[in-house]
Amino acid sequence: MYIVYILFSRSLDRYYVGYTNSLERRLSEHNRKKGKYTDAGIPWELVSSEVFNSKSGAMVREKLIKSKKSRKYIEAIIQGKG
Repeated sequence: MYIVYILFSRSLDRYYVGYTNSLERRLSEHNRKKGKYTDAGIPWELVSSEVFNSKSGAMVREKLIKSKKSRKYIEAIIQGKG
């Protein structure tokens, strides 16, 4: 099972999209300082997730969301309209 997730940082007012096979572990990693891109946004909160049976399905969905380069599109997904 793979999960496409959307995180939100209130401090940055920014979304982050990714995929993983362990959502709990991945959220913990994003919220731990490690000298990476997401450090500035701590704390990140989970605002949406979608489950996929295959890694390839999750990768396709993540790529589609990122290719839109649209905050409105991400917010539509969060509201259940995307």
